Amino acid sequence: MSGIERMVRRALTMALAATVLLLANAAAADEGMIAHGGKLYDKWFKVAMAPTPEDTHMSWPASNTKKKGDATHRCKSCHGWDYMGKDGAYASGSYQTGISGLRGHAGGDAAKVIAVMRNPMHGFGGKMSDADMTALAMFVTQGQIDMDSYIDRATNKAKGDAAKGKDYFTTLCANCHGDDGKLPKDMPALGGLSNKNPWEVMHKVLNGQPGEKMPALRALPMQVTADVTAYLQTLPKD
Repeated sequence: MSGIERMVRRALTMALAATVLLLANAAAADEGMIAHGGKLYDKWFKVAMAPTPEDTHMSWPASNTKKKGDATHRCKSCHGWDYMGKDGAYASGSYQTGISGLRGHAGGDAAKVIAVMRNPMHGFGGKMSDADMTALAMFVTQGQIDMDSYIDRATNKAKGDAAKGKDYFTTLCANCHGDDGKLPKDMPALGGLSNKNPWEVMHKVLNGQPGEKMPALRALPMQVTADVTAYLQTLPKD
């Protein structure tokens, strides 16, 4: 191989490496934006540092008198932690609204989702920055997962490896949540919450907790989140 050929090959190798790094960084940035959108879906006014709504949302159905005030302004309150609305876990219970889920928007146009969020039915125009609106729309169109692929709806059990989940939990989560999942003291024990509402737990493991420094595991393989959730379900329930 001549000196020129070696130089060309070295240049091509360096260019390829730079391209891979650029794509990796771009992917990481996208996952970060989507995770931010996932936290907005959870409690947008907490994440956007907007005033906490005091009224009941104008589109909250009168048939549901169990919830009122700021709870009715959260995206998850209508569309569910499993993103299936009336066809998922919120088909019954205190968050029953009869409102459809978001699964049909997966893979859709983020601009159209933003337009829906700004329409009179949702009324989010002017309540979030354009960047937050974009992140929330990115979550709806690119960040949803098929929860039924990772949670058995009949048993509420996560389809994960609890032994692997223990390794992830003890290295990534236990510093804040404690080895038994009972920290912080102002929240339910993770063992109980993960068995009662695994969809909520999985959403938060993927995207983080609004207003807290909880890491989001979205950039890791989805099975990691399933494994963590499976391990949480083995912890003390109270």
